Amino acid sequence: MRRQQLRPPATGRFAPSPTGDLHFGSLLAAVASYLQAKSCGGQWLVRIEDIDPPREVAGSATRILRDLQRFGLRSDLPVLYQSTRYAAYRAALEKLLHRGLAFRCGCSRADLPRSGVYPGTCRNGLRPGKHARTVRLRVPSQPVSFTDQVQGNIEECLAETVGDFVLWRADDLPAYQLAVVIDDEFQQVTQVVRGADLLTSTARQIHLQQCLNLPVPTYAHYPVVNGADGRKLSKRLSSDPIATTEPAPALAAALRFLGQPCPGGLDLDQTWRWAGEHWRLSQIPRKNPAPAAAQPVSDSGSSR
Repeated sequence: MRRQQLRPPATGRFAPSPTGDLHFGSLLAAVASYLQAKSCGGQWLVRIEDIDPPREVAGSATRILRDLQRFGLRSDLPVLYQSTRYAAYRAALEKLLHRGLAFRCGCSRADLPRSGVYPGTCRNGLRPGKHARTVRLRVPSQPVSFTDQVQGNIEECLAETVGDFVLWRADDLPAYQLAVVIDDEFQQVTQVVRGADLLTSTARQIHLQQCLNLPVPTYAHYPVVNGADGRKLSKRLSSDPIATTEPAPALAAALRFLGQPCPGGLDLDQTWRWAGEHWRLSQIPRKNPAPAAAQPVSDSGSSR
C-alpha cells in the first residue's frame, strides 16, 4: 500500500533573478518569506528565476545561493531553476490558447500608446500584414480584488491599468507572469511574501491563476527599501551587495525594517532565535520606515 505523502501546513519561497548580487532589499525578501513560512510550521523554498538570459549576470546565481547560506538561509528542498521548466510554461500557454483565454499578438512596443495600456488591437485576430510576435492573456472588464496581509484590501481593473498582458515574449521566452504562476503551483506555494514593488503584478497573477484553475496563495507585500538616492535597491542598478556585510547586524537591520524590534549585539544564531520567537507579520509597516532603519550595518558597525 502506497503511503500518502504529508504536505507541509505552509510553503513559502524566495525567488531571485540572477541579474546581480544579493543586496539588502533582496535580503528582506528572503528573511520575511522564510520567517513567515517557519512561523506557520511550513517549509521554505528557493527558486532561481533564470528565464531572461539577456539580463543575467554570469555567476550571479551561485553567489546568491552562497550569500544565503552565509546568512543561515537554506532551501528545504533542492533549488528550482526556471530554465529547466520551459516545457511546463509552453504547455500552460497552449492550454490558454486552446481555451480562447489567450491570443497571438502582432504589436510591437512602438504600436502601444504612451500609457502602455494595451488597447486590444489583436484581440479578434492579427491585422493584415502582421505576424504573431507575442501571446497575450485576455483580461476581464471587472476588477480583480484580493486582501494583502500587509497592505490591506486591493482592487485593480486590469483592463484600465495594463490591458491584455504578455505571456510569451517576442524573443520566444516565457514572460515573468506566466513562469511565476506555473512554478508557484508546481512547488505548491501557499504564501508569497515579497516587496511592494511587485504589488502591481499580483492582480495579473491572480487572474492568470483563475484562468488556469490553480490555487491562489496568500500575498503579503512589505514596503520597498530605497537607497540614498531615493531609488529602489536593485541588482540591476548594482546596489550595495551584502557579500561584504557581517550577517548578524545585517539580519538585525532587516528585522527592524520589517517592524520586528530586534535588539543589537546578538550573534547570528541568537538573532535567528530571537526572530523565530518574536516574528509577527502584523507588525510589518505598510510604508517605508525611517531611512536609518533601512540600511544594513557595515563591518565597522556604522550605517552604510
